[in-house]
Amino acid sequence: MKLRNVFFASSALVALASGASALDLEFYFPVAVGGAAADTIQSLTEEYMSLNEGVNIEAIYTGSYADTTTKAITAVRGGNAPQLIISLSTDMFTFIDEDMIVAWDDFVTEDEQKDWIGGFYSAFMANSQTEGKTWGIPFQRSTPVLYWNKEAFAAAGLNPDQGPANWAEMVEMGKALTVKDDAGNVTQWGVHIPSSGFPSWLWTGVVAGNAGKLADQSGTKVSFNSDEAVGALEALVALSTTDEVMAPGILDWGGTPKAFFDGQAAMIWTTTGNLTNVRTNAPFDFGVGFLPGLTQNGAPTGGGNFYLIKGSDQAELQGAADFVKWVTAPEQAAKWTIATGYVAPRPDVWETETMKAYTADFPQALVARDQLEFAVPELSTFEGPKVTQTLNSALESAITGQASPRDALDGAQAAAEAILKPYF
Repeated sequence: MKLRNVFFASSALVALASGASALDLEFYFPVAVGGAAADTIQSLTEEYMSLNEGVNIEAIYTGSYADTTTKAITAVRGGNAPQLIISLSTDMFTFIDEDMIVAWDDFVTEDEQKDWIGGFYSAFMANSQTEGKTWGIPFQRSTPVLYWNKEAFAAAGLNPDQGPANWAEMVEMGKALTVKDDAGNVTQWGVHIPSSGFPSWLWTGVVAGNAGKLADQSGTKVSFNSDEAVGALEALVALSTTDEVMAPGILDWGGTPKAFFDGQAAMIWTTTGNLTNVRTNAPFDFGVGFLPGLTQNGAPTGGGNFYLIKGSDQAELQGAADFVKWVTAPEQAAKWTIATGYVAPRPDVWETETMKAYTADFPQALVARDQLEFAVPELSTFEGPKVTQTLNSALESAITGQASPRDALDGAQAAAEAILKPYF
């Protein structure tokens, strides 16, 4: 059997090609952003099976990222784990703590260690490696970006082709873009930064733009109440309370694209994973830009990695690894990026003729890639859900006016340190 378009040959596939027994694999795939992702991963899976006789891969669609993580942990504990899952990059420490994943280093050659694992963007690998080992392979990865309504900009007397370069410009433009009716009710807000669902993720971008970070790479230490973090939260709260360019209260994550489409917000912060959605459904021309920073450029990475799950034999895990090598190769990764809007996780993907043609027609897709130069890891620690929840609760209390940014973050810091104390 001739293998076409395979990134790296492996001993497992060679064995299959020579007539070894069939290899049955399962992987969990989170469907949380839209139909294009599920359709595309199914198409890629079927293509791989057609190229590799004897390999059977069942993609099991597991709902949200949180659902996927829970189902994977349950499956491991129950002794019926899949070989592979896609889950949040920030789940790495949770999975290590659960002793449920194996490092990719054991399933690659020395050349693949350098050329394949070493070929992913370093910004994405920051949430994929720890203590000298690679635990996650970037795939469904993203950063948040700024989207703006060019028609709204033109109506406000702003240059529709130029979004805000920094936070101060975003505020000033937001004032021009905030529209009220004759009764004084706001019909269009200048900016919309959602604060439900993933508040800590977008806020990480505000902190990064204020020269701060929320955690180190050990997974054991956080800096929730640093001066940079407090200043970032003060600026976020001020968008509603004093700048009056953003609706007050908790703003819905899932409803953010619709608020943009319906003209309720002229600028929004959301994932580049919404890029294809916005391109398809926005009834106006739109721009895409870096997140506006308070003192510098900055954004968090986000999204999902492939993980190899313990509980299967070496041949099955090698087979799963070989599938991941193929699906992250340039042509396959280009198909995925174009279909979904997620950021192609390797520079060589952007050099394919497929991606060059796509970005020539749709240059907005280059923004998230270029922003990686300034990206920081998404918040990731041991006991990640508990630690993140303490931060999300603090953000909510500050945004809703129940606590000052300083008091809210001091409380979150103390709570997180108590949770992480056993890992010091």
